[in-house]
Amino acid sequence: MVILAGTAGAGHADPVDDRRAEAERRSSAADRRAEELRASIEGLSVQLSQAVLDLQATQSRLPAAKAELEEARATLEAAQREAIIVANRLQDATEQRSSLTATIAADRANADELRAAVGAMAREAYRGAPGVSALDVMLDAEDASDFLDNARLVDAALRSQARVLDDLRRVEATNRNSEARLGAVTDRVAELKQEAEAKVAIADEARRVAQAREDEIVRLIADQTARQNTITALKAQAEAEQAEIDAQRAAIERELAAIIAEQRAAREAAEAAARAAAEAAGQKPPPVEAPSGSVSGAVFGNPTSINPMYVTSEYGMRLHPILGYVRLHAGIDLRTGCDTALYAPRDATVVWSQWRNGFGNQVMLDYGTVDGNSLMSSSNHLTRSVVRAGQGVAKGQLIGYSGNTGLSGACHLHFEVYVNGSTVNPRPLLGR
Repeated sequence: MVILAGTAGAGHADPVDDRRAEAERRSSAADRRAEELRASIEGLSVQLSQAVLDLQATQSRLPAAKAELEEARATLEAAQREAIIVANRLQDATEQRSSLTATIAADRANADELRAAVGAMAREAYRGAPGVSALDVMLDAEDASDFLDNARLVDAALRSQARVLDDLRRVEATNRNSEARLGAVTDRVAELKQEAEAKVAIADEARRVAQAREDEIVRLIADQTARQNTITALKAQAEAEQAEIDAQRAAIERELAAIIAEQRAAREAAEAAARAAAEAAGQKPPPVEAPSGSVSGAVFGNPTSINPMYVTSEYGMRLHPILGYVRLHAGIDLRTGCDTALYAPRDATVVWSQWRNGFGNQVMLDYGTVDGNSLMSSSNHLTRSVVRAGQGVAKGQLIGYSGNTGLSGACHLHFEVYVNGSTVNPRPLLGR
């Protein structure tokens, strides 16, 4: 029995572990989808972001509600089966109690009759009634034959009395046993009534939960349709917002290109002057560093006050949640709260600190030339900045506070890096 119990226990544990693992897997998958969704709504207005989040919440809840409905129905079916079993047991116990009650009543009536017969015999013996005293029977015999007949009558009478007493004792013993059984059955009936009421309550609760899940699923399906219609109606707005971001990015790239051209012209002029001076002095001209076209290594420190850094959305192509096509996510998103301190990741000069529509409050930093390349970065969606254009900042110096300005779905830092005016993946340059 111990071995069987252990085996059964192990058999029951596996499905529980499997369900727990599946629930954890669904929870992790839901967290990943939510994180991806929060990343994908960057570049959307609050209205569009909320529409996408509402739809995702509905779509995420719908499978869970269906699973809970199946579980509630299974619980209801099990509770109903158990309630039927208990009800049958209760009916059997009740019928057994009724049968015992009837048996006890019949035995009591039989015992009363036997007691009455014993009492009558005792009273007649006490009064010395003829035919009752054995001595009288013997003395009344006229001859030996009469004596033997009378003796047989006396013996028969005594045996009859003994049988009556034995029957009475047997009936009383049976009655005591029946009464003991009746007490046990009565207690069992009470227990089964409580158990039956509990099973009915469990079934009622499972029925209520199942109905609630059914109602929720109907509502979720209706909400899903309505929210999909809302998003469809907002596509024109989404297209306009994306056009605005594209226009802003093109403007930023033109401004950076102009700045880089000015810096290059100034650098080339300085290099030309240095060569002319070296030639005039009869010296070898200084080498000219050719642009490598890329920057490598962990050239930046942590631009946030969150340590360690946590990237919520990577650089690269990303599906637009409303328009349905992929677009370049030109930076990485770093997790921060609202109004979290942001720092310069390297010694730099502030190019500008201003509002850039879809990017919100933006701080553009210029790190000069690294490996012969122009290196800049922008911190976007700030609540506010504490620096101004032309200001020099040191690595780790406060430049502002993270926020949710512009087209952004939540407070975070959208960090972009530009090499020679074009965006590159910031992650390797952050040592991540």
